[in-house]
Amino acid sequence: MNKISVFVCFSLLLSLGLSAQDELCKGSYFTPAQGKAFLEAHTPANLFQWKQRTEQIRARLREGMQLETMPARPASAPIIHSKKIMDGYTVENVAFESLPGFYVTGNLYRPLTPQSSYAGILCPHGHWTDPDGRFHEQMQIRCATLARMGAVVFAWDMIGFGDSKQCDHNLSKGVQLQTINSTRALDFLLSLPGVDPARIGITGASGGGTQTFLLTALDPRIKVSVPCVMVSAYFFGGCACESGMPIHKKGDFQTNNVEIAALAAPRPMLLISDGNDWTRNNPTVEYPFMQRIYRLYKKEKNVGLVHLPDEEHDYGPSKRKALYSFMAKHLRMNLKAVTKSNGEVDESATKVLDQKELEVFNEAHPRPANAVMDNAAVLKLLEK
Repeated sequence: MNKISVFVCFSLLLSLGLSAQDELCKGSYFTPAQGKAFLEAHTPANLFQWKQRTEQIRARLREGMQLETMPARPASAPIIHSKKIMDGYTVENVAFESLPGFYVTGNLYRPLTPQSSYAGILCPHGHWTDPDGRFHEQMQIRCATLARMGAVVFAWDMIGFGDSKQCDHNLSKGVQLQTINSTRALDFLLSLPGVDPARIGITGASGGGTQTFLLTALDPRIKVSVPCVMVSAYFFGGCACESGMPIHKKGDFQTNNVEIAALAAPRPMLLISDGNDWTRNNPTVEYPFMQRIYRLYKKEKNVGLVHLPDEEHDYGPSKRKALYSFMAKHLRMNLKAVTKSNGEVDESATKVLDQKELEVFNEAHPRPANAVMDNAAVLKLLEK
C-alpha cells in the first residue's frame, strides 16, 4: 500500500471514529489499527522531512503544555537531609522549588566510591501505589543499583504522590507542572558536584515512561533515554498528567507518543515492552518506525528494543537487567560492579527502606512555610 492510500485510509478511520473537535487524546484514543496506519502515513521519506516534522511536534508539545516559555528557575537552595550509608551507595531526602512555593520532593542516590566524574540518571515513577511511586520496591532497587554502577540518581514524586501533597494528581494542568518539575529535576542533578553533563540519562515505567520521553523530546541535555512499558502507537496515556492538555492534537495537526519518543533520535534510546499492555505490538509496529527514524541519521545502532511477551506492566528484574546493560554501554558505567562471576545482575545489595525513612517532610523537617497548598493555589501559580 502506498503512502497516499495509507493516508486516505487513516483519514477515513478518523472520520468514522474520532471527533475533530476533541483535542485531548486520552487513553486508547486510536485503535491499534489506527495507530499503525498513522505511523505508516507519517513515515518520513528523508531526514529533511523528519526534521520539519520534529519542529511541528515540539511546537505542539510546548504550546499544548503552555510552556512556550519556561518559567524562571527559583534561586532558593535545595533541602538535603537524612543521609543514609548503604552497601555501595548513599540515600538522601531532597526537596527544591520548581516554582516559587512549589516543592519537588524525592531521593538522591549516590555512589559510595569516589570517582572523577559521575553519570547522572533521572528516575521518574509511574502510577504505582502501596507504597506510593518512589517508595516502591522496584524504584528503590533500580535507583540503588544504578548508583552502585557509578551514577548519581534522582527519583522524585509525581504531583499528589509521596511528599508532593500541594495539589491533587488529577490537576488539570498536571502535564505542564510535571514537565516543569522534570526540567528542574534535571537542573538539580546537573548542579551536583562531579555530575558529567555529557552522561545524562533518564528512565521510567508507565507514567514515568511518559515523563521520560516527554523530557527527552524537549530537552537536549538528556543524552540517553529508556522509556519502559509506555511507547504505544494507539495509547496516549490515561491520566491528566499525560493527556490532560492538548499536546497531541490541534486542529488538523495530530501526533502520537511514538513520534514524540522518536524525537530522541539520534541520541541512544531503548524501548522496553511486554505482552500484556499497550506495548504488546512494539516489535511489529512501534520499533520498526523508530528504526526507520534512526536510519535517517545513520544511527541505527543507537536504538534498541527489549520485548518480553510473557511479562506484564511493571519495571521488574528482567526489564531492569536490560536497562543496566544499555545505560552501562552508553553512559560509560561499571556493569561489573553489580554482576556475579557468572555475569548475572546481582541486586541483592539493595536494602528496601521504609517509606518513613525516605520522606522529605516530617516533624523534624517541616514543609517550608511558603509552600502553596490546594489545586486552586497551584493553578494560580502556573498562570504567573
